[in-house]
Amino acid sequence: MKIIQLFKNDEKLIKKAIQNNREAQHMLFKLHSPKMLSVCRYYIKDMQFAEEAMLNGFFKVFSNLKNFQNNGSFEGWIRRIMVRESISFLRKQKNIEFVVTDKEIQSDVTDTINCEMDVAQIQYFIDSLPDGYRIIFVMYAIEGYKHQEIATMLNISEGTSKSQLFKARKMLQQKIIKQNKTNYGTS
Repeated sequence: MKIIQLFKNDEKLIKKAIQNNREAQHMLFKLHSPKMLSVCRYYIKDMQFAEEAMLNGFFKVFSNLKNFQNNGSFEGWIRRIMVRESISFLRKQKNIEFVVTDKEIQSDVTDTINCEMDVAQIQYFIDSLPDGYRIIFVMYAIEGYKHQEIATMLNISEGTSKSQLFKARKMLQQKIIKQNKTNYGTS
């Protein structure tokens, strides 16, 4: 019986994958694809298209693996590729619309709502947002991008990014409040 050594860290896998070792590439894919699919799914509602974006993203990962410099986390590097690939996919679909407002945004939306919801329900609410709101909400609230980074990546102004986030939060808050009223029989 032959014992196959399992690769235990990304660094060894990366070195082997750069040398076109298919097992190492497959292991990297298996290790990171579930999380990266969920990243793509945040942006793209349809699971089939999210999978397509993820696969295209992994093609770019393996094509550019030699450019990864080990300065940060490998997962973070892959994640950025997946975010960009998802946005690129949506741009190709030509269905991203950002509502531009020049008004100063006054925040009357609180960041905390007391409710009990499962992840699927929260994802449903996020999916129901208009594309522009959803993309910026995910980039800011989930991925942790700053408004300046979002504006640069999406080729919009910082003010547009802030306004889309404000509107997304407000819409989500309204949906959650409505759901809570329905759940607790107060509507």
